[in-house]
Amino acid sequence: MRPELIVAGAPLAAALLAAALAAATGFDQNTALPPALQARFYGFFLDQYPLFAFAIVYALARILAVALGPGSTSVPRRFLGAILGAALVLGVSLHPTFGGIVLRAGFATGGIGFLNQLPYWLAYALGTAAAAFLFGVVLGLSVIITNRGTRPREGWGRAIRASLVGASLRFLALWLGFAVLGLAREAGIGLWPRRPLSIPQFGILAGLLVAGLLPHSVITALRAHTYSRNALINPVRSR
Repeated sequence: MRPELIVAGAPLAAALLAAALAAATGFDQNTALPPALQARFYGFFLDQYPLFAFAIVYALARILAVALGPGSTSVPRRFLGAILGAALVLGVSLHPTFGGIVLRAGFATGGIGFLNQLPYWLAYALGTAAAAFLFGVVLGLSVIITNRGTRPREGWGRAIRASLVGASLRFLALWLGFAVLGLAREAGIGLWPRRPLSIPQFGILAGLLVAGLLPHSVITALRAHTYSRNALINPVRSR
């Protein structure tokens, strides 16, 4: 299997594995955690948007996969970039509590739209777009600082156009993903995390993760293949 396919597919696999572990261990809000972590993790946004927890796993696995994947970046930069990228993702996702500024931005945007008499579907779309944009910016920046070069081979204009196209496609995929993951309650996953997941509910949850995150994984794989073929980064010259 091509390395770029492994890098693109590993985050979705990690999210599904995390969901399987949550189901297998019976994890719910009655599970004891260290007091500081419990106060930060349990609460309104976990109860209302539980599948965002697996989006965080997806993002962290994406950063790790990029750090370990092919590229011309030095090992120290990969190591430091991965640490900084993970800190950024966790910061915007868990501060001050679960959901961070990502879900709060989406909730505020959608809520204000709904209060201003927008149809529910439109307010929901605006809210998920705001959350996906912020999450995508942080994830994209984390990937860039971890393992992406900075010297275009065929001109800055072409490199910028390619980057904008890739960023737009990834944003649309994340927007779709957040919209799907936000419908967990309506899709029938039950009361999790207030109650443990049953086997049927785990099946629904896994299906939502695949439907929501697979488009981003596919676009990532396709863009990575184009990147590796066209080599926007100058290869190291042989001496």
